[in-house]
Amino acid sequence: MSLRHFLRSAYLIGVYFTLTIAPLFVMLTDPTPPGRGFWRECSIGLGFVGLSMMGLQFFLTGRFQRLTSPYGIDVVYHFHRNISLIAFLFIFLHAVILFISSPETLILLNPVISPWWMIVGVAGLLAFAIVIVTSLYRLKFGLCYEHWRLIHGYISVVAVALSVAHIIGVGYYVEGYLKRGLWITMITAWLLALVYVRVMKPIIMLRRPYTIEKVKRERGNSWTLTLRPEGHKGMNFRPGQFAWLTIGKSPFSIREHPFSFSSSAMKTDSMQVTVKELGDFTSRIGEVAPGTRTYIEGPYGTFTVDRHVAPGYIFITGGVGITPVISILRTMADRNDRRPVLLFYSNKTWEGMTFREDLDELEKQLNLRVVYIITGDAPEGWQGERGRINAEMIARHLPADRMRYKYFICGPDPMQKAIKNELGNLGLSLENVESESFNFV
Repeated sequence: MSLRHFLRSAYLIGVYFTLTIAPLFVMLTDPTPPGRGFWRECSIGLGFVGLSMMGLQFFLTGRFQRLTSPYGIDVVYHFHRNISLIAFLFIFLHAVILFISSPETLILLNPVISPWWMIVGVAGLLAFAIVIVTSLYRLKFGLCYEHWRLIHGYISVVAVALSVAHIIGVGYYVEGYLKRGLWITMITAWLLALVYVRVMKPIIMLRRPYTIEKVKRERGNSWTLTLRPEGHKGMNFRPGQFAWLTIGKSPFSIREHPFSFSSSAMKTDSMQVTVKELGDFTSRIGEVAPGTRTYIEGPYGTFTVDRHVAPGYIFITGGVGITPVISILRTMADRNDRRPVLLFYSNKTWEGMTFREDLDELEKQLNLRVVYIITGDAPEGWQGERGRINAEMIARHLPADRMRYKYFICGPDPMQKAIKNELGNLGLSLENVESESFNFV
């Protein structure tokens, strides 16, 4: 990471931490209500911090490029998932500690006699629980991606709104200009983020549509879509990046999916994405008809040689993980980039090697060597590598000056984790290893 990215990362982390704990400091300003014991005050503080963290999620999931660029959007989404659990724990502990420290308040759980602010507070807690549980167990519940997004998005907004109403209704620690000003500012910021993401971004995308010009079948149950901009110059992206596509729907639709660019970044009059048949939506990607209107949000991602400059590169890919790498290689060919490149490409079968013929041509144009690895049944007479990629296999092909190279890993999450361990076993510093996960749910 460059010094500029490091400083920006540290700055954004500091801003996040400050905004998270701001309600605790404002609690101490005048007018200060009389204390009600340590544990009761502790529960209030946990509730305030938990809600502040939940409100900031509108920024973390809003795909604001200034916020995601120092880390990579996959890292931001990973942080979002984990910090959501911590925020929910704080809010849950707020209720538990309050009832344990003051058992007389349990009577407020009776909806017949409970004040309205208690009812909306309990409803907010239950709404947060629904969001967390459906996210953790989406597949077990049989929720498709679109239905999960619908639940996750709308119920999250309802949960935050109910929690804010609860705080206002209780009225404790929200009296005074500074306290009211803080909560008004935070709530306004959350609303503006929500409006920008759900309204302004789709309007911008609506004015910059694309048309699917061609749908091409590739090896490995994959399809390449060629997209041409309508009435605008298109999108500049870095090789290896990706974007969210809304195909055949309005940009206000929840049916959007992240796909990597597979074309050269030097050709922006049209662009290509390659999609493997894997999920509910992608299993029907081959049925998309040429002429279908598409909307693109992006580009995103730090998995690019333009950001990580080195004298040479080692790519280790599995399955559809070859997609961003083929974009990088095609871009290097268009740039006449002669830096040495070694590609490990693992797949279950030889016939399933997507872009096999393209890689043969790129080996002639670039200083590129491709090592194919088959993890399943190999064709008769196969002399190449077989089995899972390990340190011994990698070491057989690495150049002598391996420490000078930058390493890129792209594939399923378990594969990425295993290969990082194998590279560590070879004595390679993980500072020189880049990876990107597309598991955003």
